[in-house]
Amino acid sequence: MSLNKDTLELIIAQAVALQGTVSTATPIATLPANVSIHNLEKFQLERSRFRGALTTNSLTDFANYVTARNGKAAKGFINQDAMSCDVFFNLGDEAAPGHADDTATLKLKPTAAYTALCQLAGKKLTQKELAEWMEDWRANLTAVDSADATLSIVQAIAAVRNITIKASAERTSVEGNFASNRSAMDAIEAASQDTLPAKLHFNIVPYEGLGQRVFTLAISVLTGEDKPALKPRWVGEELQREEVAKEFKTVLAKEVGGSATLLLGSFNAGN
Repeated sequence: MSLNKDTLELIIAQAVALQGTVSTATPIATLPANVSIHNLEKFQLERSRFRGALTTNSLTDFANYVTARNGKAAKGFINQDAMSCDVFFNLGDEAAPGHADDTATLKLKPTAAYTALCQLAGKKLTQKELAEWMEDWRANLTAVDSADATLSIVQAIAAVRNITIKASAERTSVEGNFASNRSAMDAIEAASQDTLPAKLHFNIVPYEGLGQRVFTLAISVLTGEDKPALKPRWVGEELQREEVAKEFKTVLAKEVGGSATLLLGSFNAGN
């Protein structure tokens, strides 16, 4: 009796399938090419295991979730540059690696005030732009003059609006027996009817869940053009950004407590 091609292929496939599981580092099974594997978990009354991914901008809600899970083996990785934290509840270890698909992710969102500070610092502004910014955030601002004397915020705003540029010229002429020398020097200064603020102290919360901080802007008046321009410089910007990041780690460790082991850095669980 002769066998056709389809029959032979079926017999070979059945023979391969009978070999069952092959002993390898990662378990595999031999199956016919036309056999599909189906996950029957969705037909069960309950899932085979708990897994999920929480994503939130709220430090408080993130801490409450991690604490409620109370995963003894949970591991968290804090990225201070991104102001974020990823916690894996089933990461496992080298001896018993987990699936790493049960996670909680925190990504702090800067407050509107901190965003306004970052957008303003180092930018060249017109009188109107800076005055309007000060009016918008007047409840959080304290203005001081060059001698660190406090100015009323109303007075400071008025001074910014009323800046004028004054120019003066000084000329010198010297005549001698053998030579003559002539020079001219122009001086330009910015002045206001009111005392100009030298610094603005901005009292805000940079991120939800962190404490209040005072950020200082030093105001420079640029006189190189027909109209004066103002440039606020964030005093100690890099240091303060670093302090905010350190506070994030400290507060997170306090809020999460012993519910997860926290490490600095980022982690990629791979496939």
